[in-house]
Amino acid sequence: MADKKTNGRCYLVGAGPGDLGLVTLRARQLIERADVLVYDYLCNPEMLAWAPEQAEIIYAGKKAGAHTLTQDEINALLVAKTGEGLEVVRLKGGDPFLFGRGGEEALALAEAKLAFEVVPGVTSAIAAPAYAGIPVTHRAITSHVTFFTGHEDPEKTESSIDFPALAKLGGTQVMLMGVERMEAIAQQMRENGVREDLPVALVRWGTTGRQKVIRGTLQNIAQRVAEENFEPPAVAVFGEVVSLGKELDWRAQLPLSGKRIVVTRTRKQAGALSDRLRDLGAEVIELPTIRIEPPSDLRAFAELVQDAHGYDWIVFTSPNGVSAFFEMFYKLYDDARDLGAARIAAIGSATAQRVRDFHLKVDLQPAEFVAEAVVREFKKEGDIENLRILIARTEEARDLLPRELGTLGAIVDVASAYRTVAETNDRTEARARLAKEGADMITFTSSSTVENFLALGLPWPQGMQVASIGPITSQTARNRGLTIAVEARHYDVPGLVEAIGRFFSKH
Repeated sequence: MADKKTNGRCYLVGAGPGDLGLVTLRARQLIERADVLVYDYLCNPEMLAWAPEQAEIIYAGKKAGAHTLTQDEINALLVAKTGEGLEVVRLKGGDPFLFGRGGEEALALAEAKLAFEVVPGVTSAIAAPAYAGIPVTHRAITSHVTFFTGHEDPEKTESSIDFPALAKLGGTQVMLMGVERMEAIAQQMRENGVREDLPVALVRWGTTGRQKVIRGTLQNIAQRVAEENFEPPAVAVFGEVVSLGKELDWRAQLPLSGKRIVVTRTRKQAGALSDRLRDLGAEVIELPTIRIEPPSDLRAFAELVQDAHGYDWIVFTSPNGVSAFFEMFYKLYDDARDLGAARIAAIGSATAQRVRDFHLKVDLQPAEFVAEAVVREFKKEGDIENLRILIARTEEARDLLPRELGTLGAIVDVASAYRTVAETNDRTEARARLAKEGADMITFTSSSTVENFLALGLPWPQGMQVASIGPITSQTARNRGLTIAVEARHYDVPGLVEAIGRFFSKH
C-alpha cells in the first residue's frame, strides 16, 4: 500500500454485535476523528453521536429485500471518499471480515492503491450466544466450533455449504443470517444425518435490550420460528452447548432485560443515566431534548464571578452551574484562593460532587434536592441578615430561592451561568426509532426536558410510562397532562434508576 495516491485512509471497522460496551477502544477513537462515517443496518446508531459535528454520515444499510446501496456502490463510495484525502470510517456490524463483505471492500481499496486498515470487532457469532448463556465451546461437551452463513450469494447456482461435512464434523455450529431459510436448512441437516433432537437456539438482536431467544430441536425449530414470528437479524446455534443456556442465561435475569427506555438529558449528561440503565439490561434510546448554552448575558455572569470573593455564600443548584462557574472563574483567576472566604452550598449529591471535583469543600448540602430545602438549611444556620449570597444557576430557574433568602434578610445576587435550549440535532435518528419501535418508559430529569420533548410533537408510543427525577419535574409533567408512573425518592440519577428498577420488579 505504499503506492497510495492521497493521504486519505479508509478504516474497515467492526462495530460489534450491538451492545455499546462491546465496541473496541480503537473503533471509538477512529469514529471520534472521522471525516466520513459509512454505517450499516446492524450498527448501534448511538455510536454516531461519537462522530465530530462536521463529519459526513452516510447510511449504507442492507437488509433482506431492502438495500440502500448495492455492494458495488458501497465499494465505489469508499474509494471516492478515501481518494479525496479523507479519513473514512466504514462501520460494519460485528466483525468486518466474518460474513461482513469487508474483504470485498478491502480489495476495492487495494486495487485503487488507497490506504486502508482493518479493525476487528466482536462478532455476534460468539457474543449473541454468550448473552443467551450459551458458550460455543465447553471442555466437557465440544472443543470445536464452525461458523457458516445461511444467506449466500443469490447468483450462485448451488450452495457452497457442505452439509454432509457439517453433519460429520459435529461440535457447535453457528449460523449467521438465514433465519428465513430455517426450514430448508434444518431439513438439509437432517437429510445428511444430523439427529432430529439436536438442541438449537436462535438469538435475535443479541447483546442488545431487544434480545430475544427461542429454543428447540432440529426437528421443531422451524415451526418455533413460524409460531413466534421470529425475524432477522438472528444468530442460530446448533449443538449440545445450547442446553447450557437454560442454566447460564444471565442476561434474562437482569431486572430491566427486554425494556426499552428513553433518556432525554443533554447529550453530554445522558451517559451517566444510560450506562446505569444498560447495566440493568435495558435498551436505551438517547433522545436529547435540551443542550446547554452560555447565558444570554455572558458579560454580566463574568462580572459576578469576578466578584465572587466578596460573597459570604455561593449557592450551586446543578452540576452544570458548577461547571460554568469554574470555567469562567479560571479564565479570570489562576488560583483557587482567589475565591476568598466564600462558603459553598450545593443542591443535590451530583452538584456537591462536581464542587468537590474542583477540590473545594461543600459547607451546606440539604438532604432533599430542591430549593426549598436550601432555605430550610439556611434558617438552621441562624441569622443570615445582610449576608451576601451569590446563586449560580440556569437562566430558567424558579425565583423561589432568591426570593425566600431575600425575605430572610440576605443580600442575594443571581448569576445566570447557563441556559437550556431545545436540541435540534438528531444524528442518531432517535426520534424515528422511538416512533417506529416505541418504548416502555421515558425519563425526565428536569422541567426543561419535559417541555422540550413535548414541543417536538412526536406521537406518544402506546404504553410508554413516565419516570421523573423529582417533584418539580413531576409537577411540570402533570401540568402538561402526563401521568407519572415513577418518581425518584432521591432526586438524582442513582435514585431515578433505583425507582425504575423497583417499578418494573412490581410490574
